[in-house]
Amino acid sequence: MSLSSSTRPPAPNARNQGRPAGGGTNRLPSGRERRPALAALAVILILLGAAGSALIALNSGNRVDYVAVGDDPLPPGHLIQEKELARGSLAGTTGPLIKWADRGKVVNHYTTGWVYPAQYFTGGNVTDVSPIPSSGAQIGVVLEAGRAPSSGLTGGDVVQVVRVPTGSQDSVGPATLVAAATVMAAEGGVVADKGSTVNTLNVTILVPVGKAPAVAAAAASKTLVLVKLNPGTKTDVPRTNGGG
Repeated sequence: MSLSSSTRPPAPNARNQGRPAGGGTNRLPSGRERRPALAALAVILILLGAAGSALIALNSGNRVDYVAVGDDPLPPGHLIQEKELARGSLAGTTGPLIKWADRGKVVNHYTTGWVYPAQYFTGGNVTDVSPIPSSGAQIGVVLEAGRAPSSGLTGGDVVQVVRVPTGSQDSVGPATLVAAATVMAAEGGVVADKGSTVNTLNVTILVPVGKAPAVAAAAASKTLVLVKLNPGTKTDVPRTNGGG
């Protein structure tokens, strides 16, 4: 008895029907297969958020308190009291600012120029030497056009203080009251800035004590003129910053 093998083709619903010869597949991933990728993405986003929060917290922790001016501006030569100061917090590079912990470097010291509300103090804003020597006096004068250079004056300038005659004093010639005085501070200008109506110059000058009455009288009578000199001119009253 002889056996013969079957030559019938595989049934249409055979398991391997439709597979490529290389064994690959082109089907889309199932929902179950997508879940791990979404979970990994969520973990990455959480880690990034945590890192950002940590960076913000780190920067906040690096903030330091510094000495600033309180509510009122302080004029040149002012003896600073702690109640006039404010504490300001900053982060990052702050240069020469004075830390609040070192406010003793500011309290009971003198201002070297105008300092304004919310301005931070540096070593250049203060001095431990009174800016008014025993031989000097500070006088404030208000000048109009023709009484000072149109370019203005600034602290540290050297000026000659001159009294000029008025219309009713033509027989009285001009007189030099102070040969060389130091400008301690100046605000405004004899020429109004663009968009401003202010055309007066407020100047504080350091003069010899003995000449203060004559300067004050000339300032009150509006017969005072300030002539700007070479900055290297030796002043009648030595300046406290070592110059003159």
